[in-house]
This record gives sequence, structure tokens and C-alpha cells, in this order.
Amino acid sequence: MTINWKGVMPAVTTKFTENDNLDLNMFAVNIHAQLEAGVDGIILGGTLGEASTLSHKEKRTLVREAVKIVKGKVPVIINIAEPSTQAAIHVALHAKEDGASGLMMLPPMRYKADDRETVQFFKSVANSTDLPIMIYNNPVDYGIEVTLDMFDELLKECPNIQAVKESTRDISNITRIKNRFGDRLAILSGVDTLALESLVMGAEGWVAGLVCAFPAETVAIYALVKAGKINEALEIYRWFLPLLELDINTKLVQNIKLAEVATGIGTENVREPRLPLIGKERENVLRIIKNGIKTRPTLPDYKQYLG
Repeated sequence: MTINWKGVMPAVTTKFTENDNLDLNMFAVNIHAQLEAGVDGIILGGTLGEASTLSHKEKRTLVREAVKIVKGKVPVIINIAEPSTQAAIHVALHAKEDGASGLMMLPPMRYKADDRETVQFFKSVANSTDLPIMIYNNPVDYGIEVTLDMFDELLKECPNIQAVKESTRDISNITRIKNRFGDRLAILSGVDTLALESLVMGAEGWVAGLVCAFPAETVAIYALVKAGKINEALEIYRWFLPLLELDINTKLVQNIKLAEVATGIGTENVREPRLPLIGKERENVLRIIKNGIKTRPTLPDYKQYLG
């Protein structure tokens, strides 16, 4: 299997009913909005997808439903965030059975593995499947960095490790990766507030968060940057930044779900222990979203640059 690791790939939220069941109807509404905007993939079960609260059965349901909705138009990718190697291999096996096109993988959860253990974890899972893999490198939030030397070992032995979700917050790391690996490792920015900068520096794509509420604006920025129309992209990006900053926050799920409500493609329902925002915190987020909606830019015909 192959994936063209490029473009905007939404890390979609998981939709819940008021009774705390999966809301597959609203899930479909949002996925269709993403497809209409021109995204290049759908990523399920990430941090934004409240993966730690989902049962294995629910994750499988989301994969199957997403595969039905996209009808082969874009790849469906499921995140692996497991505490043991065997559990991760189990998820990879079921992902293939359920029709997923690829995997996004975090290092082992809970236990802080050292470099050798982390590399072996990725190798074991990669060698158990033929699905393409994107490594999620986020030492800021998860405490383990996948270094260039670690990638070097992985890329030599695991041809299906093909991409990195680059979330180190160090823009210069993109150049280091390009200098070391060339086109062997595709780079997708994993930080909304560094996405444009990352694309300019050579990242092939953007694993996005606020795209869940603003799909067209997100894809427009990507398309315009890749077309060399940096000033047009900057104009949208500067409008977008206050909203994008809602993603780099411990309440990113609640924040982005409020934005989805405002744009009509989501609900506010979260799964406990998360709770909906209240008080001044909620007022502040709603103020940012309201101002974003009020000043929402008219987009150019960005789809002409998508290919």
C-alpha cells in the first residue's frame, strides 16, 4: 500500500451524542465538509479525537465509517497510541482488516521508553504490517523525542515508515530532516501555529486541528503556499492565527468543538473526564471564535492549485 503524504490531513474530532455514544451522523457531516474543502486524508483517534477515552470497538467503528464515507477519495489513517507493543500490533492488524490506508504512531504510552526501546517498539509494529506509517514526533506533549539517528535506523529497516508528523516546535528541524533524508521521509507539520512556516521550509503537508471547524481556510493556506502565493496565504493565516492558537492549549478538544458548533459541522459534546468549558474560559474562547467568524476572509479560488 502507498500513501501520498502531502496536503492537509485533518486530525478529526470524535463526535458524541448527549448520551455519550458515537454520533456517526455528525461525524459524517464533518467528514463530508473536509472532503468538499479538498483535504488529502483523514486521521482518526488522535489527541483531538479523544483517543484515550475510546474503546477499541469504537475506534474500529470510526475507521469503518470513515472508509465508507470517503469511498477511496482520500486515505483513512488511524492513530496508534498504546502502552504495549502487542497492543499496538493488535491495533495495526484490525486497522488493516477495517480498511484503513495507513497508521500514525506515537511512542509507547505511559512508560517513558529510552531510545533503544522506542526504536524497537516502532520496528516491531512496522514489521507486523504492510500499512504505511507516519511517526508522530511530539516530545513537548509526550516526553519522548524521535531523533534523527533513531529515524536513520528505522528508515533503513522499515520501508513502510514513510512520514513524520513534526511537532517538536523547532522549525529548523525540518531542514535537518531534509538534509539528512531528502525525500525518503515526508514531513507534515503537526502544530497549527507553525504550519505556514513549516510549509515554506519544505514540509509536504499539515496535520491540522482547526481544520475541523474551518476546512476551506486551512486547505487554502496550504494550496496557496505550494503555489508560491505566499502573500495571499499570509493574509488568510494572519486572520486565522487567533483561532489556531486554540489548538495549542490543554483544552484544545473543547475549544475546537466549540468552533465546530459555530461553523455548523460539529457538536460541543465531549467525553468525561473532559467537561464543556464554563465561565470566563468559555467566554474567551467564544469571543475569539465569534471574531473569527465575523472577519472571515473571502477565499480565492484555491482549488485550482490542488493536484
